[in-house]
Amino acid sequence: MDIENLQKRLRQFSAERNWQPYQTPKNLAMAMVVEAAELVEIFQWLTPEQSQAIQDDPQRHQHLGEEIADVLIYLVQIADHSSVNLEAAVERKLALNALKHPAL
Repeated sequence: MDIENLQKRLRQFSAERNWQPYQTPKNLAMAMVVEAAELVEIFQWLTPEQSQAIQDDPQRHQHLGEEIADVLIYLVQIADHSSVNLEAAVERKLALNALKHPAL
């Protein structure tokens, strides 16, 4: 996935709808949490086995993908509006996690 291209497409999408005034990091983060709750709702009350079986149900699997995409889109927009380089941030965090949790 080309994050920079995705950010450009999302900026264009927002500009075409005049959404820029509302797309502050705070508002985007709040919207992302709402979408994350919708993602969690898919798994609510399922057993671990049932949650893994969602991939076998095309309709539920599609819904899962849509909610994951919503969360990702908002996350990418938060990074864009906050001038965070996602690739660099992820690489740094992976390196920090490797130090914090060394392999066995």
